[in-house]
Amino acid sequence: MLTKTTKSPYDVHPGVRMIQDWIANLKAKTGKTLEQWAALVQKSGLPTAKEQCAWLKAQHKFGTNSAAWIANRAAGKGMGFEEGDPDIYLAAAVGYVDAQYAGAKAGLRPLHDEIVKLGRKLGRDVKVCPCQTIVPLYRNHVFAQIKPTTRTRIDLGFALGDFAATGRLIDTGGFAKKDRITHRIPIATMDDIDGEVARYLEMAYDRDA
Repeated sequence: MLTKTTKSPYDVHPGVRMIQDWIANLKAKTGKTLEQWAALVQKSGLPTAKEQCAWLKAQHKFGTNSAAWIANRAAGKGMGFEEGDPDIYLAAAVGYVDAQYAGAKAGLRPLHDEIVKLGRKLGRDVKVCPCQTIVPLYRNHVFAQIKPTTRTRIDLGFALGDFAATGRLIDTGGFAKKDRITHRIPIATMDDIDGEVARYLEMAYDRDA
């Protein structure tokens, strides 16, 4: 089971945790481990992942994601960070952020760090899970997103649904496009991380309760 073993400013991604829990509980729910299901798929003789997934769904009542994960394992593919050392995952997360703020964007790093601190203050259930180009903040879902858009600006995104934008808050059109992030505020200086930003962060956090 992947657990956070070292002190890190970041957290295990919820998607990683979901697959990890699925692997851990698979035998109790189905009577077979992941390796045993993979072996069964190999014995089926079905040549393609598409056929294997269809068979798992039709004959064994697996959902689409579960069938795909088993088919991947049957093909000899690993599950990535979900089975590895948590320190490796967390080191990768740090690496993603370091790369985002390398070179010309280095001056934005203190703004990033300050936004992360502000997000953490909202509750112990806040998770900060970097990707290669953005840093999402999670509660149950992504409620905010930190993105170094240019050399001089971070765009702090919020999941605010159809909330009417006022003040510095910019409607991204995300709600109409069914995107999770629907609004943003440009952050260029420490002074931009003010009460208005804190208010919208808290609003987005509360909406994801």
